Order: sequence, then structure tokens, then C-alpha cells
Amino acid sequence: MAEVLSDQEYIHPLKLFDIAKNEKRLLYTSAPMVRYSKLAFRQTAHQYGTDLCWTPMILAKEFNRNNFARDSDFTISTKGPQPPTIVQFGANVPQELARASSLVAPFASGVDLNCGCPQSWACASTLGAALMEKRELVRDMVVATREQLRQDGWDVSLQDSADSPGRGRSVSIKIRVHKDLRRTVDFVTTLLSPTASLARPIDFLTIHPRTRQTPSSVPINLEALELLTTKFGDQVPILLSGDVFALSSLPFSSPLLSDPASLPTFTSSEAEAQHPHAHAHPQMVKPSVSIPKLSGLMSARAQLANPALYAGYDACPWEAVETFLNNVARAPLPFKLTLHHVMEMCSPGMGPNKNALLSKQERSALMQCGNMLDLIDFLDEKKGGVGVTRREGN
Repeated sequence: MAEVLSDQEYIHPLKLFDIAKNEKRLLYTSAPMVRYSKLAFRQTAHQYGTDLCWTPMILAKEFNRNNFARDSDFTISTKGPQPPTIVQFGANVPQELARASSLVAPFASGVDLNCGCPQSWACASTLGAALMEKRELVRDMVVATREQLRQDGWDVSLQDSADSPGRGRSVSIKIRVHKDLRRTVDFVTTLLSPTASLARPIDFLTIHPRTRQTPSSVPINLEALELLTTKFGDQVPILLSGDVFALSSLPFSSPLLSDPASLPTFTSSEAEAQHPHAHAHPQMVKPSVSIPKLSGLMSARAQLANPALYAGYDACPWEAVETFLNNVARAPLPFKLTLHHVMEMCSPGMGPNKNALLSKQERSALMQCGNMLDLIDFLDEKKGGVGVTRREGN
């Protein structure tokens, strides 16, 4: 960890929601991804329009007890872009979450409790999606965290204080849904119910509208999203996590979404010539489901493949790869992780545009790079063979 964020560097997440709404758009966020949501990637996403970034999930218990965990799990920048960052924790004890949140508060915009990870190891430890069965425990954790931050001088109410500008830190949770949506309604109602000292325990909510058992290959449950945003969207800002593959292909409409036909897109005529079997852009059909009370989007796999997703690109441009490598030079990552990021960016993305910066054969050769010098030389050689442009008006 590094220096405390200055007031000039800090914007409270709730203000970011307000800014996006005033600009008549959804808030754009980057999901917490194990191994991948490190500083260099967060910086790259932020430089391409991401408003708010998440760290990978950090185990609160280990973070509290281990200096190595604190140094390796949470890194911020003291030079160069410092994206507004939410630190996500995995926890099942109120005191552990409160203490870990206290440690990161000087360096982050807020903290988030993971109630959505479906992985078996997490659920076996009563972490992640297993917490969806323990709403009272979740409430106890966020209330304890809020109280700890208040004692430390980071109360959310201070976001607008003239005496302590920028001192407030947000508390949020990321959830999945139950098969019986009534249980999810009860869960969220518990998290939004005021206490004697709190108007509401959480500041905003991220919903992944799949159950713990639903694979990612199954589309998100739009009925669940519509129900939950309709019921709670006026009480708290809500982010959608899941199936955010491209701004032009979201499965719902919203007053805060641009007309898909007006969105800028990535084009690569030379790439199309080199890869004639790439999928053509599908005919855009206006979604029949409207989600008017949704406040923002959270992308995971699609943004890993295309960090420029929110900047209007529907496939990754070369300049995003270059930006990422420049950020890695300042905020180093293990080489194998850097290589994996570049591999994702040079492969077909998750959206309807399946053009790739490198062919399958070229990506196979890419994986033979043994160090950063090999990687940079390889990309410099290949970049000249693929043209990258953006549509006029960008």
C-alpha cells in the first residue's frame, strides 16, 4: 500500500453515480476478477472510460494478519493515474471485515463485501455466494464496518462536509439471486433497513442475476433484474454484473443507454480480410425488456478481452494493448499474468464483433514469448499487419 489519497484525488462513489446520471448515462465499472483486477489493468480500464474499478476479492482474515498479503493483494499508484477503486473483501466475521476496511480506507474509495462468488472453496468457507443464506450475518458485517469507518473518520456523510471534504468511504455488497426471488427481496430489504444510527447500512448494490448454481453460459435472469431494480432502485444505486459484453448488445433497454446505432465501434478492414470467417455484426434488435431504474454496468470477462469496451470499441484496439503494457512498466505484474492479459486482448472478444488482433496461429506463437522483451518485439512485429481504426465521430 502507499500514500493516503488526497482530497483532490478522491471522488466518492455516490458522486460518481450522480455525475453519470447527470450525463444521462449509466455508471461504468470493472468487476473484481481473481488475479486480473490488478493495478495496471485497473489503470488501463480507467483510461478507457471505466468510472469505478474493483480489486480482486481479498480475504479479510489473511489481510488483517499478514503483511505479505497486504503488500501483494492491494496496490495503488502514487504516480500516474489512480482509478477510483473499491476494495472487495471476502469475510464472514463482522470484526474481520471492519478491521480490514479500516486498513484500506485511507487508500481507496470504498469497500465491498463479496456475496456472489459461486466457487466451491469459497462457499465451503461460508464466503461469497454462501452468504446469500445468511442475511443477518451480512447485515451485521456491513453495520460493523460502517461503524468502524465512522470511528476512524471515514463516515459516508463526510462526502459533502466542508470541514472534511472527500473523507467519506462507501460500503457496498455484490450479490447473486435466489431461485425463489422472494428470498432475494428479503435479503436486500434486510440490508437496506435503517438502524438507530444509520439511514441504511450500504451505499449501493451490485446484482449478478444468476443463482449460485447457474453457469455463466446461461443468460442472466432479466426478470429478476427488472423486479429487484423496480423495487429497490429508488432506494439505492444498483449495478448490473453479468452479460455486459458490449454497449451495443445489452439484452435490455434503459433511458440511460444510447441508441445502439449511435454507438462508436471498432473496425478493422485488414483484420477482416485476414480472418474471413470472423462473425459479421448481427442486426441490432431493440430489447423488449426495459430496466429504467438501473444505475450502472459492471463488466468482467468482456472487459478482460477489451478494456476499451466503455470507450465505444466493440473489440480491443491495438492502442489498448500498448496502454496496458505501459502501465505494466510502471506497476509490474508477473510475466505470465501479463502474457495472459495480452492473450485475452488479442483474441476474439465476448461481444458480437469477433475480430481479433492476432490470428489463432499468431496467438499460439505469442504464448512462446519468454519475457517482456520477447513480448514487446513480437507485438511490434505483428502490429504492422493489422489495421485498426474507429468510426468517424469518435
